[in-house]
Amino acid sequence: MVRKEITHSIKASEFKAKCLALMDDVAISGETWVGTKNGRPIAELRPYSGGRIATPFGLHPALEIHGDVISPLGDDLWKAME
Repeated sequence: MVRKEITHSIKASEFKAKCLALMDDVAISGETWVGTKNGRPIAELRPYSGGRIATPFGLHPALEIHGDVISPLGDDLWKAME
């Protein structure tokens, strides 16, 4: 199925005020927005076409987590650090 691309235009001043909401809208609708300045097209906001990041939380792929990083450290460790 080929998705028909719909393009809208928005003035830079309006884009500045609505940027985060427009990003959410683009992610949901798949539509493209063209930002204009003085009536001239300057930039496009379109859905991201790349793949998802394969690492947790966008961490560097070579990063390795060893041990429990969630549990509290405990009082003994804090005393040792004084």
